[in-house]
Parts: sequence; structure tokens; C-alpha cells
Amino acid sequence: MSFWEKCKQKHIERLAAARAAKAEAKKNEATPAKTVWLVAGLGNFGPEYADTRHNCGFRALDKLADKLNAGAAKHRFKGVVREADHGDARLVLLWPYTYMNASGESVAEALSWYKLPEERLIVIYDDSDLETGAIRVRAKGSAGTHNGMKSVLGYTNTDSFPRVRVGIGKKPVLMDMKDFVLGRFSEEERTTVAVAEAKAADAVLSIVDNGCEKTMSAFNSPHSASKAAPDAGTVGDNA
Repeated sequence: MSFWEKCKQKHIERLAAARAAKAEAKKNEATPAKTVWLVAGLGNFGPEYADTRHNCGFRALDKLADKLNAGAAKHRFKGVVREADHGDARLVLLWPYTYMNASGESVAEALSWYKLPEERLIVIYDDSDLETGAIRVRAKGSAGTHNGMKSVLGYTNTDSFPRVRVGIGKKPVLMDMKDFVLGRFSEEERTTVAVAEAKAADAVLSIVDNGCEKTMSAFNSPHSASKAAPDAGTVGDNA
């Protein structure tokens, strides 16, 4: 091939590349950006905590990640992050590894990084003021006695974000709260709570799709309020 033929070939290749780039840019312009949500599950990292009552938030988030076929795990924001698309939304799933009582460090860092409004943060966690297996969705509220949520509210400086609470039942009267939440469910309770954790994952998607009010109507069963203060929760731990 002569010098001029090579120049002509290069010119044709550059034109083709320019047309392809222009087509891709036009395609991207036509595709609206996805709305980002941050979904945090609260719990304690490590195999010794995996099956404890206090890790309902982690397990519910695991189920959500499986349901959405979420992407590979990345270590960011003092936690583990996986991302997944759901309709017009992009969900950032966050498992803080700061331990329960410092969960807010991780959540606040991620919320700031993505520059998200508080209403697009959803937190899943355990609640000892709900009967075992009950689900309670709220659009906002206090942390109650849950130290993990106290940390989230403290670091984010807001309580105006949706939360999904998974009931773990009342602790025995003579038992220390830390021992209770770091204890494990009976086989029968484990089956009940596994269903609740899956429902919690569904509730998150309902909040994204339908908003908090409709989700509350759909998921807050009447009996789930029977043992609950408006926004109470379990006591966290430093383990």
C-alpha cells in the first residue's frame, strides 16, 4: 500500500471513529441518568456475628443484593459496597464494617460522596420492640434505643430518611441486652426472621418504586405495632 493509500485509510478510520463517538454521545444524551439511592444494612462484620439477631440488616441487604444480581463488592466508605440497577434507579448497597455503634461514619461518608438528599437514604436494622418477624417501615423518626441508628443520625445530622425495621422480639427479663442481640435465633425463629428479612428487601424496592406512604400501607401489618414504641429499637454494641 502506497503512502497516500495509507493516509486515505487512516482518514477513513478516523471518520468512522468520530461517527461512532458521536452516535454513542447521542445515545447517552437520550438515556436519562439513573436516580441514585443509598441502602445501608446495619450489623457487625465478621463470621462470629453473621447469624446473630443484631445482623438482620446485613442479611436483609444480602437478600436484596441477590435479588438484584448486584455487582462485585468494593471496599469503600469504611464498608463494603455493591451496586445494582433497578428500573430507573441505581442502588448503592452498603454494609458498614465499623461495627454497629459507629455505623454512622460509613453511612455519612457514602451519603456525602454521592451528594444524595437525605430522603434517598434507606436504612435496614433490627428492632427488639417489634415481635419476631414483624416488619415496620417509617419515613423518618428518632433512633429510639438503637445505638447503630443513633450513630447514623448523629453523623448524618438528620432523621428524615426512610428506614425498614425487622423485629427480633423482646429480650428475656434477666438477660443483658448486649447478650441478647449478639445471641442467635432458635430454629423456628430463624425461619420466621428469614422470611422477614426477604420482606425487608422487598420493602426497600417498594420505597424506591412507590414511596414510603404506599410502602408503609403494604408492609406494616397491624400486629407489628402491638409491642412497638413509635421509633424504638435495640441497643447496639461495641463488639
